[in-house]
Amino acid sequence: MPNPFLLSRVLLRFNSMSHDLLTELSAVTFTPDGNLWIASDETLTVERLSPIEPCVFGQHRAFFLGDFVELFNQDDEIDIEGMGYANPYLWLTGSHSTKRGKPRGKNRQKDIQRLSKIKTDFNRYLLARLPVVDGELVKSCPHPANPDETLTAACLQKTENSNILIEALKEDSHLGPFITFPLPSKENGLDIEGLAVHGDRVFLGFRGPVLRGWAIILEIEVAQTEPGVLTLKEMGTQGRLYNKHFLDLNGLGVRELCLHGDDLLILAGPTMHLEGAMRVFRLKRVLEHCGDSMSDTESGDLQVLFDLPFILGADHAEGLTLFPCLGQPDAVLVVYDSADPIRKIESNAIYADVFKLIS
Repeated sequence: MPNPFLLSRVLLRFNSMSHDLLTELSAVTFTPDGNLWIASDETLTVERLSPIEPCVFGQHRAFFLGDFVELFNQDDEIDIEGMGYANPYLWLTGSHSTKRGKPRGKNRQKDIQRLSKIKTDFNRYLLARLPVVDGELVKSCPHPANPDETLTAACLQKTENSNILIEALKEDSHLGPFITFPLPSKENGLDIEGLAVHGDRVFLGFRGPVLRGWAIILEIEVAQTEPGVLTLKEMGTQGRLYNKHFLDLNGLGVRELCLHGDDLLILAGPTMHLEGAMRVFRLKRVLEHCGDSMSDTESGDLQVLFDLPFILGADHAEGLTLFPCLGQPDAVLVVYDSADPIRKIESNAIYADVFKLIS
């Protein structure tokens, strides 16, 4: 197994009111304007950090997603777990997952009751795109290069309790049972934690379920039906609304996705509520795949790049983005949930890692 090559560290400096963000980073993407866009799985916002000196990002600004797309409500978390950029849109996804009540350790009988309750935060069923113009998120505006085209913030069409993707998957032979009988995300239930976009093609990586050791990436194609609303397009000649790509990630689930040319970089980690090593894979020529597929390292379609350093109980890698650094165009920046306290150098600043891609 190739060792990871730590190329550099990048300091992320948030405003003084955002100290809780430091240990809850769940997604990141780097845009051509030089900004980093970061999300937490506990908020209703996305955060923009701008370069202020080499390897230091600051000038933090938070954008409330309800200002751009319609949410189910103003209270439930979105649980943003995946983020990507395809010019001129920033894309993000909620986890689309359910959760089980967590014991609090104060009253044993109440804790037992909490373990029987499964809850759905409806805002988790969000798949959205937001126009980025001059480093700003906008709800609607003329395309800078084509004034006859209007850029519009939009999200996948909602249903009463979820969205049209979940409705389409209810009859799926692999994923349908996890929707009909909704296991929570931390129990190998349905849990989207990765996103990558090429034009209108969207790749969604599942932390769970992992089926007999095989992880799943779902590929969909979207189109806008009216301002603010996206629908699923039929793919191929069979009228299907999605393709499923099965990957042997050594029993790991997907934590994030990132396109690198025609290849797909996959940040993989343990399923459920488990501790373990995080690994980066490369799925080759993913844009050439047609229909459902299966890939493993023996076929040559799937390549192990490196393992991330493992710290028990800390540094759960959640976000991955291409990030040119120190003259190296092929590098990735990684942000962490439950970050090791040593990364935190100020009350509002924390280090992320940059690794050189190993081919």
